[in-house]
Formats: sequence, structure tokens, C-alpha cells
Amino acid sequence: MSVQVNGSQLPLQGLEQYFSGAVRVEPLFQPQPQTRAGGANVTFEPGSRTHWHSHPRGQTLIVTSGQGWVQQWRGRRLVIEPGDVVHIPANVKHWHGATARTAMTHMAIQESHQDSVVTWMEAVTDKQYQP
Repeated sequence: MSVQVNGSQLPLQGLEQYFSGAVRVEPLFQPQPQTRAGGANVTFEPGSRTHWHSHPRGQTLIVTSGQGWVQQWRGRRLVIEPGDVVHIPANVKHWHGATARTAMTHMAIQESHQDSVVTWMEAVTDKQYQP
């Protein structure tokens, strides 16, 4: 058993090649040799979002505050709120983030496959974000 002390991993600003707008990523845990899961708390300011991406073993989002959107490629945009748990299947192209007027925080959990947890793709356009 081990305890990772609160605050032992510094938060990061979401990088422009993966996010649009102001995003704060707080790492929680990383995949280890004996485990595959990694997780982070991610806070999106109003109007901010991920780029399109997929995960080789899928992803689970647990919304903890605010209101956001999630959308699968060619699917309809869904509203997500505190307490909602979003299950995204493996290799499904999607994005998630805050609404245009509200911030949103979620815990994101995904498993690694061959040392990869995510495949990043193109930015979500303004038209795709708010049609």
C-alpha cells in the first residue's frame, strides 16, 4: 500500500496542441508497471474544451462541478453535470469541455495500452463546439 500525498503533483496548464481555451490539469495518478489506470482532475473555463481524441482502452469521466458538454464523432452533443459518469468506449473519437457560459471540472480516468493512454487529433472548431 502507498499514499500519494495531496499536492505532491503540480497542476499544469492544458497545452494548445490538445486543448482550446483555459484548461487546468491536476494529475492524480499515473499508470504503473502493475496497473494500467491513470487519472486527473481537469477544469475547463467557460468556452474551453479538449481537441478531438480517443483512448485505446476507453475513458471514464466523473463530473464534479459546473456544467459541460461531451460529444462523440458524428453524434449529438450531450450536457454533463455534477454526479454524471460518462463512459467512452475504446477508440471512439470524442471531445469534452465546459459550456460556453459555465466552467466544468471532471475526473478523467483512462487505462494505458502499449504505453499510450490517448491519441490526440484535430481541434474542435467553433462551429462544432457551438452549432
